[in-house]
This record gives sequence, structure tokens and C-alpha cells, in this order.
Amino acid sequence: MIRSIRFSNFYSFADEAETDFTLGKKPTPSGFDIELADGSRLNKVIAVVGANGSGKTQFIKPLAFLSWFVCDSFLGNDPDSAVFYRPHRLHASGETKLEVDFLLNGIEHRYQLELKAGQVCSEVLLQRTSSQFSYLFRRERNADGNGFSFKQKGFPFPKAQAESIRANASLLAAAHSYDIHEALPFIEYFESMTSNVSAMGRRHFQRSALFTAAKDYEQVPQLKTRMIEAMREFDLGLNDIAIRQREITREDGSSATLHEPFGMHRSTSGEEFELSFLDESSGTQSTFVLLGKLLKALEFGGIAVIDEIDNDLHPHLMPRILDWFRFEHSNPHQAQLIFTCHTPELLNHLQKHQVYLCEKRDQCSEAWRLDEVQGLRADDNLYAKYMAGALGGVPEL
Repeated sequence: MIRSIRFSNFYSFADEAETDFTLGKKPTPSGFDIELADGSRLNKVIAVVGANGSGKTQFIKPLAFLSWFVCDSFLGNDPDSAVFYRPHRLHASGETKLEVDFLLNGIEHRYQLELKAGQVCSEVLLQRTSSQFSYLFRRERNADGNGFSFKQKGFPFPKAQAESIRANASLLAAAHSYDIHEALPFIEYFESMTSNVSAMGRRHFQRSALFTAAKDYEQVPQLKTRMIEAMREFDLGLNDIAIRQREITREDGSSATLHEPFGMHRSTSGEEFELSFLDESSGTQSTFVLLGKLLKALEFGGIAVIDEIDNDLHPHLMPRILDWFRFEHSNPHQAQLIFTCHTPELLNHLQKHQVYLCEKRDQCSEAWRLDEVQGLRADDNLYAKYMAGALGGVPEL
């Protein structure tokens, strides 16, 4: 579970910004709370609202970026390429900093990363041992810019090997590839972040995603079952969904197995027919893909990071999605969801500590949680106040 993430000089955010999932003692308990052993609480759901171009996508992108960097940067990145991210255009020569606090097996950890010019300056993993954090490892660029120094306590990666890890890769990713057992829980944690966001922004729907999603569903039967139930519930005209395999030949002459989904339809008179999902509506197609990310988090735990969630779902369906994360029977592992949207009606379903607003001022994005707004009461109509412009985060027309 994530407690908070802080970052600075990352895309449109020049100054430090924070996404905080923690709650104080004042908010009335709700089904969206995660109760921790020490009596504190975390949010299960956070919505990010704001005008076009305000920085909403960039506000949730750090989680997706860290998921890739921690898990895949060692084997999945070209050895000679820079780490793919962008500092703020007005601070291109400065350092980018990211810091995430999270709970793993009931213990609080902190991961810190500093980047400059597409290279790692510092990478630190800490664990709370009392009121303070102690490091598991510290990896820092040498003063002359050549190579790294490495210190560890309880993270047995050979020093010489750790200091030789290239500057565009995570030490955690490298340690995992070298079968350092202590790296595995952290890799699994960051792999549990599922998202439709990449370094370039939201991954816009492409028809090829249908086959990838179908393969994922077929490999995990319980996800397929939940997906079919959801598609029926969402009244998309589907009675069932079948996934069939067929062999195809690639351009290079090699063969591959394609998983193709088919929608099974039934009329009120009992007549039946089927359609390839390639012939279904674009909304049905995109919902099929999106559900894979949401249901994976719900089924196994983790964090779903979804940009423009209302692009793929009718607004009337969003309260149902929120309920999935709210209730224990549908969210037994206390998965968390952070999403951006342009549907302010969702404010009617959330409390002020579950909503961030984004705004851009003088070419720099900033974000604030609604419980930081002075004078805003817990029983205020958030939707009405937002639409009236009293909370900010609306277009200036």
C-alpha cells in the first residue's frame, strides 16, 4: 500500500508536489479507508480533477514511471540511452527528485531517486526501524561523476557489482536480475502498480491492445470471470465473451498465437449471434482493456493508476467502479486507485480528502488536496463549489 509520493522538477511540476494517501483523525470513517495496525488510515481512492493542460496526467505519472524504472530499467533499457523522463522545461539542467513511502509486509519503506540529464545521481532504499528510517542500501554518484559508491545494511548485493551498475538503471532491477532474493519483494510491490500511463502520457487505445488483454484474461481465469460479469453488468449488450486462439504468421515469417475476443449477443426473442471484438463499438473495446487493469489490482492487490478514466466509461458506471474498491468482498487485498477525470459529478461520491485539484500557473503545475482548502467543510457540496469556481482547478474562459 502506498502512503505518499513526493516529486519535483518532473514534467510540468517544477516545485515539489505530493500525493498523500494518509488521513488525519478528523475525517469520518468510510468504506474508502484502510485501517492500519497503528490506528492510522489510508485512502483507497483518490481522484485528480482539473482543466485541460493543468498537469493531471503528470501528477499521477511518477507512480507509473517508478514502476517501470524499478522493475524494468536494467534489462528493458538500452545500455547507452538516457532514462526516459522529462524535467520541467524551465529547469532542464536541474535535478529531478522522487520519493515514495509505502507499506510492504506491514513495514514502512521509503524509496528515493534523484536523476539529472537522464542519469541516476542517487538511489536509496530505507526501512522504518523506530521513529526514524534506516537505509537498506545507498547508491550515490561519485563526486567526479564517474561511477557510484554503494553501502548496504541487509541488502547483500556485492559492492563491486553494485558500484558498476550503469547510470540509466535501477539497482533494484539489477539486483533482481542477479537473483538477489532481498530485491524480490520490492520488485513485486512496484510490479503491482498497473497503469494506462507511459512516459509519453496516456496510452491511447489501440486495437492491438484487445489481443494483449484477451491473452491476460485467458491466463488468469478468475480475472476473465470477473471481467465477463462486469461487462454484462455494464449493459453493453453482451451475454458472454469467448476468447479463441488462432495461429498467425508475422511479417518475418515466424508464427505466433493470437488471442481474439468475441462478444456473444442474445436478443429478447432468444436469437443469438457473435461478433469479433474488432467489430464491437470502440467503447466496448476500450472498456474490455481498461477492466483488465482495474480487476488485476482488485484481485491481487496493488495500485491502479488510470488517466482519463471517464474516456472509457460512461459517468454512470464510475460509482460502481468506486464501490468495487470500497467494499471488502470486491477488494479483499485493499487495492488502491488513483485516477484523473473530467467528470466533476464524481465529486458527489467522494470526500474532500479524496480529491486533488490541478492548476497551471505561470507554466508550472501545482496540485492541492481539497481538505487543504481553508473554510471548506466536510458537509459542503463539493460539486457545486467546484462548478462555481470556488475551489480552483477550472478553465479560465
